[in-house]
Amino acid sequence: MEKFLFSIDKISAWVGKAFGWLIMVAVLGVSYDVTMTKLFRMSTPWAYDLNYMTYGALFMMSGAYALSRDAHVRGDVIFRLLRPRRQAIIELILYFLFFFPGITALMYAGADYAWQSWTYKETSVMSIARFPIFQLKFVIPIAAFFLFLQGIAQVIRCVICIRNEAWPNRLHDVEELETMLIHQHEYEQEGEVSAAPDAPHGGGGKPE
Repeated sequence: MEKFLFSIDKISAWVGKAFGWLIMVAVLGVSYDVTMTKLFRMSTPWAYDLNYMTYGALFMMSGAYALSRDAHVRGDVIFRLLRPRRQAIIELILYFLFFFPGITALMYAGADYAWQSWTYKETSVMSIARFPIFQLKFVIPIAAFFLFLQGIAQVIRCVICIRNEAWPNRLHDVEELETMLIHQHEYEQEGEVSAAPDAPHGGGGKPE
């Protein structure tokens, strides 16, 4: 089962990291636009369309990757204080109440939306460049599909946690420095506890 979960995680990671390179396209587009506008007084009517298309595709296609790493923002002020089994029960209920219905609707509506855009070769109305954007609309159902697939893996994790009362392992990835320091501190504390001598047993009587 762990291999199956990791396989889905790897698919989500590969897709997210592949589309992550779009940030370089966006940076180059913005840099070129600013340079031409500020230094040469020349407008680039396609720059705005390029930027929101690349960022939109990056944002959508990285959703499953973020979900696989439990990186989405959540209000866990109380949730994180609960035991893992209760966390898993709450997540399992919420997945079936909100996540899967919403993602299914996004796949269905997104596919229809993309097909309509393709039929009349939709172009952008945000600039005079009339940049074609029908290809961007297909990102919506595709991103929803990968989110749905990753959601299945998350549900399986919830079931495993309910049964074992502990969250199963996840693939390691890049972490913020603050998170790395917390893990290092926890690891050092565990090492100190395991190396400490056994405490004396019994009451507080005087030694013989």
